[in-house]
Amino acid sequence: MTLHELPSQLRSGARTSCVWMFSTLLLIAVLGATSSAQTINRVGTTAAPFLKIGVGARAEGMGEASTTTATDASALYWNPAGTAGLQQLQAIFSYDDYIADVRYSYGALVIPVTDVGTFGAFFGALGMDDIERTTVQYPNGTGERVSASSYQVGISYARALTDRFFIGFNGKYIRESIWHSAADGFAADIGVVYTTLFKNLKIGMSISNFGTSMQMSGRDMLVQHDIAENVAGNNRNINADLETDQFPLPVTFRFGLSANVLKDFLGSEEHDWIVAVDAIHPNDNSEYVNVGTELSLYRRMISVRAGYRQLFMEDREGGLTLGVGAGVDVVGGRIEFDYAYVDLGRLENTNKFTLLLTF
Repeated sequence: MTLHELPSQLRSGARTSCVWMFSTLLLIAVLGATSSAQTINRVGTTAAPFLKIGVGARAEGMGEASTTTATDASALYWNPAGTAGLQQLQAIFSYDDYIADVRYSYGALVIPVTDVGTFGAFFGALGMDDIERTTVQYPNGTGERVSASSYQVGISYARALTDRFFIGFNGKYIRESIWHSAADGFAADIGVVYTTLFKNLKIGMSISNFGTSMQMSGRDMLVQHDIAENVAGNNRNINADLETDQFPLPVTFRFGLSANVLKDFLGSEEHDWIVAVDAIHPNDNSEYVNVGTELSLYRRMISVRAGYRQLFMEDREGGLTLGVGAGVDVVGGRIEFDYAYVDLGRLENTNKFTLLLTF
């Protein structure tokens, strides 16, 4: 039985309960976010900054205003509740030609199960070519090669509590490594999306990367130390371990609104024009706003996108984003390819490519 088949009194009560639940979660999130606000931005004080790299060329082309607009497999990054409405299996593969010869790859698989919910799994990896190790004694290189990488792997679950209220959760393992040292951590994401009765306006929120602190350890921390430099004849090569600091993960709170102007306001059946805005509160920077839009023609055969990231952020770099996409229906599914251009200011720009398969 669907929500529409319930008696009007029960249906009204269910909707009221959903709105109340959504409001409660939103209030808790806002209170938690604002309670940690500080006058100092704390830039560069969190571990695993690669977790802040956006996923999916569609979302990036729309200025990362994706708390309510990410409704495919990329929603596992932006708001896990977004996958609750999927009816078919989806796989996404995203590649980011990032800055300074650094590359970021992301893949996810989402499987909807009737009357149970939507299950997902994802993997993201940041990598670069090996570099030559240098020391104070050998500033031109020692001949050794040093590698550095970061990755995350996780699982997800989302469910439609009603036809208008979705909720989702992620759990993930995070690891960063450089040469012979590494740091590990665990984190969770939670999100909700509510489609209002007014022109299907969507309201959503998510909290990402809420978890443990990370601390570097490994044999690179083993050093030789003289514990009594002023004492003649003592052993100047006592083994010692450097104690590194712990750093929190980059927790991010998102609140977003979006509307499909052509479909829900003007009654179009074949074309969509989505307008979205997100407000972002990170724990390692000042608050900012993302805005974006997408025009899709002929049932998403062709899409063009534009947006602006990090409005009102102090000392931001760049902000403009542009994107295009193409999709074609195949037997029993769909194939979509998306591209996004993201301006990073003095860091120039980055190009993002995404392949989305629906079975």
